[in-house]
Amino acid sequence: MTPATEAETVMAEFWNVLTDGDFVFVRYAFIMGACASVAFGMVGSLVVARRVTYVAGAVSHAVLAGIGASVFAQRAYGWLWFDPLLGAALAACVAALLLGLARFAATEREDSVIGAIWSVGVAVGLLFFAAAPGYTDPMSYLFGNILLIGVRDLWLVLVLDVVIIALTVFFYPQLKAVCFDEDFARLRGVPVRLAYTLLLLLIALTVVLLISIVGMVLVVALMTLPAAAAGRFTRSLWQMMALASVLCLVFVTTGLVFSFQADLPTGPTIILVAGVGYALALGARSAVRLIASPGQ
Repeated sequence: MTPATEAETVMAEFWNVLTDGDFVFVRYAFIMGACASVAFGMVGSLVVARRVTYVAGAVSHAVLAGIGASVFAQRAYGWLWFDPLLGAALAACVAALLLGLARFAATEREDSVIGAIWSVGVAVGLLFFAAAPGYTDPMSYLFGNILLIGVRDLWLVLVLDVVIIALTVFFYPQLKAVCFDEDFARLRGVPVRLAYTLLLLLIALTVVLLISIVGMVLVVALMTLPAAAAGRFTRSLWQMMALASVLCLVFVTTGLVFSFQADLPTGPTIILVAGVGYALALGARSAVRLIASPGQ
């Protein structure tokens, strides 16, 4: 069997799985990944352009506090409405606001605040898990588990996706100005503090989108690797966003296919595919430069 024929067979089998009622969780994961890819490509491009990957990392780890609080409230007090993704969204937004406050209003070093939010969020989340009645394995939240995805999670992700895309499109000029030249944006009358805080909130909401699939530890990689790869071949921010969205969709879909065929964890598989894609983009860009400038 040739590689092309084998690839066609694998894709055919995966399509059969998507349409099979016994594997509805795979269908939910695919829909969630496809919808979230647009938001990941757009916000990820802003993160790469602004060079705030470390901020995204702090927010992604802080969400464990919200998830832990949700699990504790559901089991200890019966608050079934307090969904873990809702808790993650609330914790992410609080972390984003604290980081914005540290950036413009606090006298403490920003990197110290980032480290504090990063570590304290994880610690609080693990303590909530320990205090919750019954046993909870935090690994599924740390590294993702598509078996946790339900209809309610899917609808919440779709709502967040629409909100993120709408805000990014509507405030695109302000976000672009803050990402590339904050001082010039301030001179042009752009409300820099509000625009930067909005960027942090967009990062926070985007982190929540794929936490069920790749987990809080790996979600930053999926946010930045497609955008970083797209940045090697584009000349403007909107082009970078478009290509990053396509690459994110390709990485998520390919990772789902490989993980299902090889019976591997979904989150790490998706990130490994994204890492390979980024490495190939670096190699292709370097090859193009060598061909264009052979004497240099």
